[in-house]
Amino acid sequence: MSQTSALLVIDMQNSTVAIAHRAAETVSVIAGLRERALAAGVPVVTVQDQGGEGMEPGSDGWQVVAELAPAGDGLVVRKTSPDSFLGTGLDAILKALGATEVVVTGFATEMCVDTTARQALSHGYDVVLVANGHTTSVRPESESESESESEFGAYAPADRSIAHHNEIFRNIRFPGRRVRVLPAAEVEFSPAL
Repeated sequence: MSQTSALLVIDMQNSTVAIAHRAAETVSVIAGLRERALAAGVPVVTVQDQGGEGMEPGSDGWQVVAELAPAGDGLVVRKTSPDSFLGTGLDAILKALGATEVVVTGFATEMCVDTTARQALSHGYDVVLVANGHTTSVRPESESESESESEFGAYAPADRSIAHHNEIFRNIRFPGRRVRVLPAAEVEFSPAL
């Protein structure tokens, strides 16, 4: 069955990228995907968080990083929760575009990326999670568990969190939906016919 793709770029804003694990690498991967998507005629939807400290609309921290900023007529969805569908026009935009599959990238792996990918499934879309196209906040990788928990709660180190979520999505089953986890180099974009 043929897919019609849309690329989602979630919360790649100055405030989040400033605290992101592998920030430059992730921005570069997403920028490459974005370029390929646009060249193939596949829409790119930029999701922009506007909730919380440092993410006030119009502030520097709220701005999408320069490498991923949408063009003047780019599709932008603004959200206030980890779910990019909740209280936004994302579902209506994707339906109007004829999208049947979302290619998911962005920040933060275990919050906004995970929540949005799962909600995409619930809204009837197939999902491609870009294995090297999502990230989370920087965390200590080698501290003892008690030291790590005192400052960072019980979050897993960033690399483990990313690997964990990739594995979850490799094994998640959702009736009538196709879920894939692919490195950016293996993502093939399918534009609307």
